[in-house]
Order: sequence, then structure tokens, then C-alpha cells
Amino acid sequence: MNSEDGHSKGKQVLGIIVAALTIGIVLTNMNLIYGLLSTVFPIGSTGVITSAGIRVYKEIECINNVSSINWQTLNPGQSKDVTVYVKNTGTVPLSLDFNINNWDPKASSSYLFLTWDYTGVQIQPNQVLPVKFTLSVSQNIQGITIFSFDIYLTGTEVT
Repeated sequence: MNSEDGHSKGKQVLGIIVAALTIGIVLTNMNLIYGLLSTVFPIGSTGVITSAGIRVYKEIECINNVSSINWQTLNPGQSKDVTVYVKNTGTVPLSLDFNINNWDPKASSSYLFLTWDYTGVQIQPNQVLPVKFTLSVSQNIQGITIFSFDIYLTGTEVT
């Protein structure tokens, strides 16, 4: 091999190295190059996140929250009504449902019956709806003198 072949091969290798470095520098600085060749156009955006929420109050003016209902003293065969005011605090129409848990004593669930006068009407956002609960005591109740239970009132988006 003569010296010209070695010199030529050295130039080729040097050219390949220079080309690779140039490509590397360009790729490394793409953010800068892109930034120089780009423009920004802002687009505003607004919207409403839907939410379902209810609050239960003692009065139609929605001042005092209901945290419990005291049914007072009831006799066998007696019923008692309590009206609460349900406010839709969300952004979508709701329907209501309720269930009862945590009966104490457990046997009281066989002798106490809770109903309401809610008819399934939709409650619109910020609307207040009076709801009357009626607790009825079976004429055959025995062995229960004190009772408690939890009422879970649920507001569900109307679809």
C-alpha cells in the first residue's frame, strides 16, 4: 500500500467523522432550529365540568344542614312525618334515591318502615325540593325501645 492510498483513506475517514459530527450537532440543536422556524398562536378555551351534588336542609331557605333526624317518641302503629329540603348544588339535573343502613338494633328493620313522597321529578341545578319522610312503626313491634339507623340520600345525574 502506498502513501497516497493511506492519505486518501484518511481523508475519507475524516470526511465521515466531520459529516457525523455535523449531523449530531444539527440533531442536538433541533429545538433551537425548530424554535427559530416556528410561531405560536394561542387559542383560548372555556368549559364547565359537570358535577352532581346535593345538600339537605331543615328549612326551604337552606340555612341549617340536616345531619340527623330525631323521630322523638313513637308508639306501636304510629307514623311520623319529617320534611327536609334537598338542594341540587351541582351543575346537572338529578334524580333522588335513598337507602337505609346501620340499623340498631338489627331487629328494628323488621318493625320500622321509612317511606317518602318523592315522585322522581328531576331536580334542576340550584333548585330546592321539599321531601317528606314518613317513619311507620309496626303494631307488632316488641323488645325495641330505642333505635337508630342511617339514611343515605343519593342524587344521580339524569341521562
